[in-house]
Amino acid sequence: MRIICSLIKALSFLFVFICISNFSFAGNVDTSRIINDLKVLVETNEARNYANVETLNQVAEYIKAEFAKSTNKIEVQEFKVENRTYKNIICSFGPEDAPRIIVGAHYDVCGNQKGADDNASGIVGLLEIARNLKDVDLKNRIDLVAYSLEEPPFFKTESMGSFVHAQSLFKNNVNVKGMICLEMIGYFSDKKKSQKYPIGLLKLFYGVKGDYITIVRKFCSGSFTRKFNRNFKQLDLIKTKTFTGPKILPGVDFSDHLNYWIFGYSALMITDTAFYRNLNYHTKNDTIENLDIKRMASVIESVLKVLITNN
Repeated sequence: MRIICSLIKALSFLFVFICISNFSFAGNVDTSRIINDLKVLVETNEARNYANVETLNQVAEYIKAEFAKSTNKIEVQEFKVENRTYKNIICSFGPEDAPRIIVGAHYDVCGNQKGADDNASGIVGLLEIARNLKDVDLKNRIDLVAYSLEEPPFFKTESMGSFVHAQSLFKNNVNVKGMICLEMIGYFSDKKKSQKYPIGLLKLFYGVKGDYITIVRKFCSGSFTRKFNRNFKQLDLIKTKTFTGPKILPGVDFSDHLNYWIFGYSALMITDTAFYRNLNYHTKNDTIENLDIKRMASVIESVLKVLITNN
């Protein structure tokens, strides 16, 4: 009987320890750092669009410097478009030659706007993930990639930074388990009719409030996306809905993950659905004040936990 009681106490202690450990982990995504990063990204003298290369380089240097606080595995992937040089900033964690998971987001904007949601929010996600991967023992290699030139006039062309990166992986026969694209993860609304869809009937399945984050997959997108989607939703840190559909449906391929599909990699997009919800999309009203920092932090925390606990 004493042995049984001792065993029960030991298991109880283990359960409490796990709960405390998980709680402690959850606090590592820092909203004050998120706000600070957002300010740095949106408060540049000129908009970080393709024409303002100096500004893009300034932002790229900030991303690189923040990555370097967590890892010395940094790569600057330069590529030329129309006689201008642009940069992807890459940092790595985990075993050098292990199968690779890519988490990517673009740092450029469309036109002359601040782009807080589109896509400073995604870049902030990368920075917070990097800070929390430091000193974590990983089985797979995780590459965090900040892309340039996702936006028009280069969208859906081979000049996109993500195309350059995906192509380089393919040419070098890199073993890629999958790719996660962070594309606008900071705008939420609890108001009725705040959520729109490419097909009106979808509101019957997904609702009319923009109060959730979406995991977007294409049909037959591979085992990586299925497993990630399941594990993300099981955490239940934020209301999440999954959309799986054909690439031809407007919005399904509207970000950097599309280039990984081109090369046959399993890839998904995490998004607040962009212009289907955020009416500030591609306007000067896309500012920090319109973001829900708390829910945005929950999205980042969810990605981070899946990367670590299911690595």
